[in-house]
Amino acid sequence: MTEPFAQLPDSARLWTFGASRPLSDDEEARLLARVDAFIERWAAHGQALAAARDWRYGRLLLVAVDDRVTPPSGCSIDALVHALKELETELEVELVGGAPLWYREGGADGPVRRISRSDFRAAGRAGTITAETVVFDPALTRLGELREGKWERLAGEGWHAQLLP
Repeated sequence: MTEPFAQLPDSARLWTFGASRPLSDDEEARLLARVDAFIERWAAHGQALAAARDWRYGRLLLVAVDDRVTPPSGCSIDALVHALKELETELEVELVGGAPLWYREGGADGPVRRISRSDFRAAGRAGTITAETVVFDPALTRLGELREGKWERLAGEGWHAQLLP
């Protein structure tokens, strides 16, 4: 069952996925239509999940589930990942895996960029990424953390700081 993203509680489980490249308008529409259709029928052990998605900055997909209604099972989470992997093949874009990091290039309103951990460290040593660079934290597990501003913040304020000199 699809819920409006904004109406899910702070306690909702959260997953972040990012497109390895910017999508065309057509690709974005196809991605979101398929994700919406998946969420509409998403279930755990035959029970509908109260779930929603949000698409941010043309690159980042947020999926949340109110686990007070029905908790997602391992199989239902695997089904989400499988659906996204099918889209990867169809759109020729990576959405799952690789453990990339995401940051804003050139300031708080700059474009969102994807980077590997090793390249993030190297960019830190080179000074192109600093403690003042805006980063995204895909490790958040609850929607409330996103709403508290923990998802998009300065690299020096979170665990990303460990990767900087």
